[in-house]
Amino acid sequence: MDIARRNNVTVTGNPDGSTVVLAHGFGCDQNMWRLTVPALARDHRVVLFDYVGSGRSELSAFSPDRYTSLDGYARDVVEVCESLDLRDAVFVGHSVSAMIGVLAADMAPERIGALVMVAPSPRYIDDDGYRGGFSAQDIEELLESLESNYLGWSAAMAPVIMGNPERPELGEELQNSFCATDPDMARVFARTTFLSDSRDDLKKVRVPTLVLECTQDAIAPREVGAFVHAAIPGSTLVTLDATGHCPHLSAPEATHHALLEFLAALR
Repeated sequence: MDIARRNNVTVTGNPDGSTVVLAHGFGCDQNMWRLTVPALARDHRVVLFDYVGSGRSELSAFSPDRYTSLDGYARDVVEVCESLDLRDAVFVGHSVSAMIGVLAADMAPERIGALVMVAPSPRYIDDDGYRGGFSAQDIEELLESLESNYLGWSAAMAPVIMGNPERPELGEELQNSFCATDPDMARVFARTTFLSDSRDDLKKVRVPTLVLECTQDAIAPREVGAFVHAAIPGSTLVTLDATGHCPHLSAPEATHHALLEFLAALR
């Protein structure tokens, strides 16, 4: 299958600049990066895509077997990079895509030369000595609600995930994005996301890494950012003056400032 069509790959920006790949999180698509692209486009080649089952991806390519593991999504990332013959690209992953980027960089180290992890979480469920922000019962109830009434779940959860209740338009945008995602495929991606445990994978990271966390995030509390930073040798942790789980939408200036500083330091 044509990878560009399968993942609705978009390439924009400066063709002579270094390449930045922007990867969306669960329930989203590449449009969630619309504020970020202009900040990068002058000096960087920007690659965007939709995971299979999201946005304008090729829905017929969806396979429950492939996508019940984050490895399946990471293989998609590698195939996108291979199709464009990318070398040493900077992979910017939001939420679960931060961990997908970790896996992809391990699979194809020649393709990904640096990572930016926006509101990452290697495990959402609390464990002994680890706070992910949710109990196992919390996550099971979340998934049961999503599976029984996806549209209702989207309406209830989008404002919680986005935060910033004084700006309801942000939560509405996320809700609309959730609602535009195929429900059956979203159910698979949700279980893969919220039941994943990628903590050990963080130890394999050997590329420059920026970890971006928010001051308040209902999905990835600051303990998670500290854990990710400590687990990746030489990583940089930046706490954005932002609330919610989507700082590239709620606090784009702060997000872009940190991202551009990191990119400049890689030159």
